[in-house]
Amino acid sequence: MHGSASPLSASVSSWLLVLLCAVSGAYCLRRVRGWGGAAAGEAVMGFGMALMAVPLGGGGEWRTSVLGAVFCAAALHALWLLRGGAHHAHHLVGSLTMVYMAAAAGSGHGHGAGLPLLTGALLLYYAGYVVLGGTRLITAGGSAPGPPGPVTQATHAAHAAPTELIRACRLAMGMGMLAMLLSM
Repeated sequence: MHGSASPLSASVSSWLLVLLCAVSGAYCLRRVRGWGGAAAGEAVMGFGMALMAVPLGGGGEWRTSVLGAVFCAAALHALWLLRGGAHHAHHLVGSLTMVYMAAAAGSGHGHGAGLPLLTGALLLYYAGYVVLGGTRLITAGGSAPGPPGPVTQATHAAHAAPTELIRACRLAMGMGMLAMLLSM
């Protein structure tokens, strides 16, 4: 990302972040048919985070403009999802965070281009989100509800896996967001 890391390790970590976000986006895209709007928002967020994490050097004005437009649209979609309940507020925070990071990257001032107080508040939010998501993922292993009828270890594991994968996907994107905020 930045600091004392060598250019090669920074490039490797950036590409690992790209891979993590792209895989999360692909998994969410696969879930869209069965899960609807929230999964679509998560897919857009995953692919957008992957694109934003690509180490292109300057990145270009077009990249900032396109990403800003995509994440503004995602923020509007998240506002629409809020009709279904406040549990969709995280999508709005995520979309607006990506708009903020795209604008900061497009300002041309390099690292530290964001507003320190806002960046700090977002870092605290995502650190809390990651810690909470990690604890939920750890406790999900033994507490996921099983299917009706006779339960074997195999059927319980098959039923619990999608819920745990969803939580792992969200946790991965939260860690990606935290990493991108740390590099601002």
